[in-house]
Amino acid sequence: MSTIDLVQISKSFGSTTVVDGIDLAIADGEFVVLVGPSGCGKTTTLRMIAGLERPTSGDVRIDDTSVVELPPQKRDLAMVFQNYALYSHYTVAKNLAYPLKARGVPKAEIAEKVQATADMLGLGQVLRRRPGQLSGGQRQRVALGRAIIREPLAFLMDEPLSNLDAALRVDMRKEIIQLADRLSSTVVYVTHDQVEAMTMADRVVVMYNGRIQQLGTPEEVFERPTNRFVAGFIGTPRMNFLEASVTSDDYLDIEGSVVSAGGAIPKKPGETVFLGVRPEALAIDPQGPLHLTVTLTENLGSETLAYGQVGHQECLLLVPTRLAPRQGDDIRMSCEPVDMHIFEPGDLGERIAVGA
Repeated sequence: MSTIDLVQISKSFGSTTVVDGIDLAIADGEFVVLVGPSGCGKTTTLRMIAGLERPTSGDVRIDDTSVVELPPQKRDLAMVFQNYALYSHYTVAKNLAYPLKARGVPKAEIAEKVQATADMLGLGQVLRRRPGQLSGGQRQRVALGRAIIREPLAFLMDEPLSNLDAALRVDMRKEIIQLADRLSSTVVYVTHDQVEAMTMADRVVVMYNGRIQQLGTPEEVFERPTNRFVAGFIGTPRMNFLEASVTSDDYLDIEGSVVSAGGAIPKKPGETVFLGVRPEALAIDPQGPLHLTVTLTENLGSETLAYGQVGHQECLLLVPTRLAPRQGDDIRMSCEPVDMHIFEPGDLGERIAVGA
């Protein structure tokens, strides 16, 4: 277990900056997930922690000691890759043993640790098989085992579940969480899948354009997103954004529908803002202020996702299937002010505080 600190770390490739002045403190035993779209800088950040990329500027510190000058093998970190990175000609046992053999650990100790690691990960029956004879889940367990057996200071995981099917990803998520808890390990985990981030992390780091847009617990990031990008990226289905005009006091005009925001909006009448509301926070209400024309519905089982238009703007509604509208219906909707988010214009428009 170890602490990891990134201090104003940046990385450029030629004239392109891919990580731009990140500060991040990861506590001992913490599970931190870096999440964001492709190209946001999350994998490059992980590779700088590992020593596979050298920062253009800034510092990487492990247990308060700078490691920028240390090569990867001297940092005592274990990395688990998306493609497993197993030796195809080795058996499972030899793949697990390799990191210890490279360190010159005695054979008897290697055998003992290989067996203990295999038992922990449910690999005891496949130790003599090669990677090509294993399922995707088994190969990922071998990759995890090869990292665990070293007893590193921390684990770095780069999209380790992206090659697995949906059902197996759910199972492996649970296994990794339980494993991290059992080992009390510091874990830095990279993914583009916000569901993984929300279900696995102690804290989520949402990245975009090489910068941290928000850092917080999954609950904080979901309930109080700092800007429109975070609000739109976190949550499935995505948050609705309806362009609105401030009228007076706490009211917004959305193409003729007047909605109360539940508190004073610190903007002048006539100024443009965006009302953010999640599809599940909207309710069908005959007296509601918002008018929705349903254009398409998707039956998800117990729930139905309805696509529609509020004026000329797209809006999604998620309701129990027994209450679902039909394509072509014109319905009215309402939303509690506590579930409303108001943002400045622009993709990175900041969240506006409402009320006193």
